Amino acid sequence: MSTPAKAFAAQSATTPLGPWNFERRTPGPNDVAFEILFCGVCHSDLHQSRDEWHDFAPTTYPLVPGHEIVGRVTAVGSEVKKFKVGDTVATGCMVDSCGVCPLCKADMEMFCIQGMTLTYNSPDKHTGKVTYGGYSDSIVVDQRFVLNVPENLDLAATAPLLCAGITTYSPLHHWKAGPGKKVGIIGLGGLGHMGVKFSHALGAHTVLFTTSANKVEDGKRLGADEVVISKNADEMAKHAWSFDFILDCVSAEHDVNAYLSLLKVDGTLCTVGAPQKPLPVAAFNLIFGRRSYSGSAIGGIAETQEMLDFCGKHNIVSDIEIIPIQKINEAYDRMLKSDVKYRFVIDMASLKG
Repeated sequence: MSTPAKAFAAQSATTPLGPWNFERRTPGPNDVAFEILFCGVCHSDLHQSRDEWHDFAPTTYPLVPGHEIVGRVTAVGSEVKKFKVGDTVATGCMVDSCGVCPLCKADMEMFCIQGMTLTYNSPDKHTGKVTYGGYSDSIVVDQRFVLNVPENLDLAATAPLLCAGITTYSPLHHWKAGPGKKVGIIGLGGLGHMGVKFSHALGAHTVLFTTSANKVEDGKRLGADEVVISKNADEMAKHAWSFDFILDCVSAEHDVNAYLSLLKVDGTLCTVGAPQKPLPVAAFNLIFGRRSYSGSAIGGIAETQEMLDFCGKHNIVSDIEIIPIQKINEAYDRMLKSDVKYRFVIDMASLKG
């Protein structure tokens, strides 16, 4: 048994996304089915749609992107206790994992030894096909990967928290950003604007690095204590050897060495952006200062719920522009030009038209 679903899908790496109908599986005993109300548009959606990560994660077509999903429960399986019909819920970048390996048991499902099941373009053990994401009217998810949405948060602006939010919250939390710490955020885009908000809310002295002078005031509005124009060598030099932690949110090619030199002894630069090509790193920037260059990928389900609860407490959501699904290809083009402040969110009611 299955349920008809409507979506927008990419049929190849070179064709625009367009309407596509497919089947969602019938909920099993541990599943939650929900109507999708809003879905955020992540830069990785564009990469996958155009098969730009072919060597790392080749795309299987048709592809239904979308992993920043907020919706309303329409059915629950017989073993589901935490959710009921009518609840407002969310799901993010993954919808399953083995559940038994040491990393899953440590609430780090994103590093599952057997491999997590991504929300889209991932082998689906239930159907034998691939998973289809949130650019659709409905989804069925194992209850372990369904999250509660705080009642006070705007639902559309909550959607990007499921990727952009947890991707920035997790490393800031892991490296203990907070009072008495100096934290840098590189880039003011979909990820970076959430990094600024979280770093500020966690109590750290927050410095935004941007190449754009026209983002100075916006950076301060979002919570930055200082904004540095990274193309200005004198401004950069003033901050040498002063940062406890720097979060790199840039997915384009850039000079990471300029930022590594700003770290204190034992400081860490963590990348959450995903440049298509490797970035050169000067060894002496690490050796002198015992600095670390690290990376981070989303967060486990428990930490994602913690992040959502933190957002509820501090009234944090993403800055968004709502679009109908019919404008998704235009949104991709605008995203490449950084022409959005700071995340597109699809109103999935537009799929019914």
